[in-house]
Amino acid sequence: MGIKKVEQERQQQEEEEIRRMKLPRPPEVFGIVEQRLGGSRMSVRCLDGKTRITRIPGRLKRKLWVREGDVVIVEPWEYDKDKGDITYKYRRSQVDYLKREGKLKGLEDVEEF
Repeated sequence: MGIKKVEQERQQQEEEEIRRMKLPRPPEVFGIVEQRLGGSRMSVRCLDGKTRITRIPGRLKRKLWVREGDVVIVEPWEYDKDKGDITYKYRRSQVDYLKREGKLKGLEDVEEF
């Protein structure tokens, strides 16, 4: 009985995450991390077709741990559209939900996640 209760609690947490999920607002775009470049920089393939060199801003450095294959929200810089900041990372259950809803159609390699 204890195992069932733990499973139910975990499922409720996942549903809560999905309800409160952040979606990108313009000019933000979805992206998938292709390569870590060192420090807080990484190469991200974005849904708009560009590959950007991104960084994790200082206020999020300790909170946001990103690996290759993660789905993220990228905010392009105003003055250099080939660079940007990573503002949010999606969890596995959130990525599954986004795929079901059809929001990640442009990212082919989301299956890696």
